[in-house]
Amino acid sequence: MSNYHLDHLQHLESEAIHVMREVAGEFERPALLFSGGKDSICLLRLAEKAFRPSDIPMPLLNVDTGHHFPELNEFRDRRAKELGAKLIVRRVEDAIDQGIATPAPGEISRNKLQIPTLLAAIEEFRFDACIGGARRDEEKARAKERFFSFRDSFGQWDPKNQRPEIWNLFNARLNPGENMRVFPLSNWTEMDVWEYIRRENLEVPNIYFSHKRQCVRRGGQWLPVNDILPPKPNEEVRELVVRVRTIGDIISTGLVESPASNFDDIIAEIAAAR
Repeated sequence: MSNYHLDHLQHLESEAIHVMREVAGEFERPALLFSGGKDSICLLRLAEKAFRPSDIPMPLLNVDTGHHFPELNEFRDRRAKELGAKLIVRRVEDAIDQGIATPAPGEISRNKLQIPTLLAAIEEFRFDACIGGARRDEEKARAKERFFSFRDSFGQWDPKNQRPEIWNLFNARLNPGENMRVFPLSNWTEMDVWEYIRRENLEVPNIYFSHKRQCVRRGGQWLPVNDILPPKPNEEVRELVVRVRTIGDIISTGLVESPASNFDDIIAEIAAAR
């Protein structure tokens, strides 16, 4: 009789698949948040493993700020089509026009405006659970998140009002107007994500790898030259070999100078980063 031991990635994968299946079994109208970034790419693979050969039993939902890297949106649309998944895109620009989201005076970034846009989409489609790719290692506030992260009728998260998850038993009960955020990658790290992507040989947007791009130095970091926030007259535009480490708003996503052209290079770079 042989013993079967899961390695680290297999354990994380098994745990995440269990969470995915719990969502499908417990909720009536779930959605999977898909941006095309590295974390949501892992979520898609996990959803395939959880539900194939059936179709993924939930639509993909994306909030488009209008400030995305063009490469990201192309990847998002293509992957959804390849998987035969329903993709719902709700745009911050439309939310602003409809009075759902209101930018602060002088505010250019649309990161904060994603929240009312997402809440409006949840209300529009009556989603009772949204699966996201957040990890506890991303920031201190995330460390308090549970797998099933309860949101009240205003879409607010109260860390003191979360439910116990002993032995990964989840309480999915909701009152009208409430919803759940679910984070299958809670116990993953950035290194785990990239090692999983390498092991599964998953395609990622090409901006994660080194490429030549025109950049300006602003706020202590290299930012991509773009039409939304063009270079100022006193700013020097330089063409550098860079890549993105995390993908967000194109006007605020810092680029790192890097020669990393494959998964092994990226993993080595992360291991050495401080």
